[in-house]
Amino acid sequence: MRFFTEIQIPEFPDQMDYSKSMMFLGSCFSENIGQKLIDLKFDVDMNPFGILYNPESIANSLRILLEKRVFTEDDLFQDQGLWNSFYHHSRFSDVDRDSALEKINKRISSSNEFLKRADFLVITFGTAWVYELRKTGQIVSNCHKIPAAEFKRFRLGVFEVTNVYRELLEQIWKFNPDLKVIFTVSPIRHWKDGAIENQLSKATLLLAIDNLIKGFGDKSCSYFPSYEIVMDELRDYRFYADDMLHISPVAVDYIFERFSKAAITGASRDISKSMLKINKAMSHRPVNPNTTEFKKFLEQTLALINRMSEQFPIVNLNAERNYFEQELEKL
Repeated sequence: MRFFTEIQIPEFPDQMDYSKSMMFLGSCFSENIGQKLIDLKFDVDMNPFGILYNPESIANSLRILLEKRVFTEDDLFQDQGLWNSFYHHSRFSDVDRDSALEKINKRISSSNEFLKRADFLVITFGTAWVYELRKTGQIVSNCHKIPAAEFKRFRLGVFEVTNVYRELLEQIWKFNPDLKVIFTVSPIRHWKDGAIENQLSKATLLLAIDNLIKGFGDKSCSYFPSYEIVMDELRDYRFYADDMLHISPVAVDYIFERFSKAAITGASRDISKSMLKINKAMSHRPVNPNTTEFKKFLEQTLALINRMSEQFPIVNLNAERNYFEQELEKL
C-alpha cells in the first residue's frame, strides 16, 4: 500500500556523468542541487551572477555570458557604502568599486568559457513576478534594499517568457550546439506575493516551459518536476524548514536522489557513493586522534582515494589526498 502519490520520472535520454560539464542558473533551489554535485566532484559552474529568481533576469544573465560583456563603473551604483549591480546578487557587492568590478568580470569571463564547453544547462525558475527600475525600465535581478517605490512590480505572462526563451535558446545553441537544457521550477513558495499570486506565478512558469519543450522537442529541452515532487510526494510540513516556506535538508536530499536517478548515469552514481564516503571521512573529528584506530581509519580512506584515482582519473581528488596524507604525518 502506498501512502503518497509518486511522480513518475523517466530517465533523461541524455544523462550526466563525471565526464560532463553542467551549468546551474536560477533560484536557491538550483544552488541546493548544484552544490551537492560540486561536493561530489562533478564539473559544475553554479550561478555566476548569484541567486536569480525570475526568467527575465536569468535570460539577461545568459545574454551577458554569450556576449562576454565587460562591466564598467557605469554599470554599478553605490548605496549604504556598497557598490552593487542590478544584474547580480549581493555576493558580488563590495565596499570597493574596483573590487566589485573585478569579481563580476572575472566570473563572466570564466563562465563564458564554461558555457561554451558545457554539456548541460539547468535553469530553475523561482517566480514570474519581477521588479522593474522605474528610471531605466530595467528588470533587476536583485533590488539591493532600494526603496520599493523606485520599482514597478508586475507578473510576466506565459507568452512573454516563452518568446524570450525561444529566441534566447536559439542563440545559445549557435554558441554551443551540443548543449542540453533542463528546466525546473523551484518548489519554494514566494509567500510575499500572496498565496494566490504565488500559484499563478508557478502556473505561468510551468506553462511557459511546456511551450518551449513542445516547440523545441524533448531532445533539446527537458523538464525535471521538482515542484511537483514537493507538492505531491512531500506535501507534509515536516519536509519544510522553520519558516514553513523553504524546504528542509531532508527534502533537498530526497529531490536530489530523484534527480540523480533520472539525470545521472548509474556508473557515475556508483562513483558518487564512494565520494560521499570520502566527504564523510573528511568531516570526521576523533575525540583522540592519537589512537591506532584513527590511524587505520586514515589509511583506509587514503587507500580508497587512491583506488578511485586509478579507476576514475577524471575525478580530481588531489585536495582530499593531501588532506589525509597531512593528517597521517601528524601522527
